[in-house]
Amino acid sequence: MSRANSAPSTPFEAHITALAHDGRGVARIDGKTVFVSGALLGEQVTAKLRKRHRHFDEAEVVEVIVASPHRVEPRCRHFAECSGCSLQHLDAAAQIESKQRVLAENFERIGKVAPASWLPPLTAEPWGYRRKGRLSVRNVAKKGRVLVGFREEQNPRFVTEIQQCEVMHPALGPKVGLLADLLSTMDAVNDIPQIEFAAGDDLMALVFRHMQPLSERDLAALTAFGQQHGFAIYLQPGGISSVHPLWPEHPRLAFRIASGDARYADVELEFQPLDFVQVNAGMNQLMMARALGLLDPQPTDHVLDLFCGLGNFTLPIARRVAEVVGVEGEHGLVERAAQNAARNGIANARFHVANLFEDQRTADWAKQPWDKLLLDPPRAGADKLLDYLPHKATKRIVYVSCHPASLARDAGILVERHGFRLAAAGVMDMFPHTSHVESIALFER
Repeated sequence: MSRANSAPSTPFEAHITALAHDGRGVARIDGKTVFVSGALLGEQVTAKLRKRHRHFDEAEVVEVIVASPHRVEPRCRHFAECSGCSLQHLDAAAQIESKQRVLAENFERIGKVAPASWLPPLTAEPWGYRRKGRLSVRNVAKKGRVLVGFREEQNPRFVTEIQQCEVMHPALGPKVGLLADLLSTMDAVNDIPQIEFAAGDDLMALVFRHMQPLSERDLAALTAFGQQHGFAIYLQPGGISSVHPLWPEHPRLAFRIASGDARYADVELEFQPLDFVQVNAGMNQLMMARALGLLDPQPTDHVLDLFCGLGNFTLPIARRVAEVVGVEGEHGLVERAAQNAARNGIANARFHVANLFEDQRTADWAKQPWDKLLLDPPRAGADKLLDYLPHKATKRIVYVSCHPASLARDAGILVERHGFRLAAAGVMDMFPHTSHVESIALFER
């Protein structure tokens, strides 16, 4: 019987011919594409239909009949339910190979380009790496308990109840269940929808979003929890600007970037708990070294760093060049980047606030003849900038990307419109056990 004529709950057999960009297996049933959660390339599985669509269907594995040689036992006991990681059942080498394939396919299909050389993939510790994230909270009266965790894989409306997280920073990962225990005793158990976490080198911060003012009893409970476990506790009664510390009075979040070169001092960046920082501290260090190697900063260089954030790239570059200018759209990040420069004794770095998704060609920084550019845009990429940058004086660009499709599109623009060649590219495993593809590319004239 064909799957098309079967009831949605009737299991069917499928051969997995590809791995989709989101980590699901891909099969063809009755001429229609079916995305199968939990299946790997080359496997023969029994699957159950979850949802029909006009051009494709979604299913989930019921049984693996013939397993991939790359299948491994997931380390996390919540893997089947939690949406936090989608690839724990695939061995590490195969994960990297899959991400490299995604990047290459995007270059070919979207950008119509290929790198002259492929960089070896960057990998770091695959467990306990996540130093930033958001946990959802829900008090489920029917279950008689509070759920704290990430959204469910099969139904994002629901929260996965997790006791510990294997990819979360080790200061918090083993203690996620304790948060549920804490919240279950609080008066505001129905008024706290989320907890954000952020770890510096020496301190883990928890930000409790609360929809109503907290009672004195709740404030005391949160303070005691922070003191007991060594967490800085922040409250967020409104928007981002409302975030403030509860305990201790003046917590300090910071991380250090080692220079890797005896000629240059390390850089330390202070940040606020909701600021953007790279999720994976170990990979950030490796990424920095690679970016600097590709950029090849020289003492006479003038460098423009776009989407600079806190100065993650700007300040290490500044140690090596005549001048660097960082541009970022969020005022608070720019303010803290300038403070970080002063704190590190860096005088040749300047910062500007500008919406880089709007035309900035009349800005002074946009009209300067920069020797080199570094780009680290969000998922949307940097195509708006490429209408007026780079100038003819720019000979080298390093592009750090969190989305292979936007990188591929922008690579095509740089090659076809601006006369660059894609000299090198490669993946960086910023988010192990997920389908997220972080990459870096070098463009030369």
